[in-house]
Amino acid sequence: MIPRLDAAALAAGDAVALAQMRIAAEEVGFATVHNTAFSPARMRFVLAAYRAFFDLPVAIKDQVNMARTGSNRGWGAPQSEQVDPEANPDYKEVFDCGYTLAPDDPRAALSVYAPNHWPDHPAGFEQVIRAYYAEALDVARGILRGIATSIGADADFFEDRFDCPMALLRGNFYPPRPDWAGDKDFGIGAHTDYGCLTLLATDGQPGLEVQPRGRSDWLPVQAPPGEFIINFGEMLEMWTEGRVVATLHRVKGGARERISVPLFFNPNVETNVAPVGSGRVIRAGDHLSKRYAETYVHMKKT
Repeated sequence: MIPRLDAAALAAGDAVALAQMRIAAEEVGFATVHNTAFSPARMRFVLAAYRAFFDLPVAIKDQVNMARTGSNRGWGAPQSEQVDPEANPDYKEVFDCGYTLAPDDPRAALSVYAPNHWPDHPAGFEQVIRAYYAEALDVARGILRGIATSIGADADFFEDRFDCPMALLRGNFYPPRPDWAGDKDFGIGAHTDYGCLTLLATDGQPGLEVQPRGRSDWLPVQAPPGEFIINFGEMLEMWTEGRVVATLHRVKGGARERISVPLFFNPNVETNVAPVGSGRVIRAGDHLSKRYAETYVHMKKT
């Protein structure tokens, strides 16, 4: 059973909500979240902006092709990413943007804070996505406070470690599963997320499947526009010495197209995400850069 969390109750420290969060974090690795600041209409507006971009001709999307940027900002064509090395490159396409630093910040030269590449079309796309990005960061911060409280840490444990986050916002477009797709072809192959917390909005279409630990079957997970799916990544699992679990998930694809919008909420680049008190050092930026290099086809080539 995947817990369904009330964001407002979680923020208020409600005991039932915190207990559900603890189950999500320590046992399942996934939950759905409702009662946030986002209405269904607001989320459909954001999804429509992504749909308008993905509907553009390839020649226009190619103007912001991330394969030419050397980083993960802009459009990623189908088969530009391979999250499961045992499968073929994913047949989805994506649009990525991230956190913007001041030009004089020395970290601005790092690939995890690479400059964004915005298309000229559709009109207003950049403004819509920037506004959503800022609001989604606030939602993610609130959920992260709930995670900290639910596992017995101070509510503000993560606060100063996420004041300049390596937060990547992505639009995913999954076309209907192609006729040519075989056993090793996926919209996105089986993987665990690389960072800390993923806040996922969707258009409500089915497609996401989760494999909790100890199970061999895959469970479908859905949330309508205005609600979110959350899951926890490898970085948070390391940081909590395995107390919070990163769970395998995938999108095989179905008869209808699907759009999803994950915010990968990751800490500041210099944050040590080794288990607390271990004496080890694992820089968040190093872990993330390594995983990006293993995933993006254009980064593998370089």
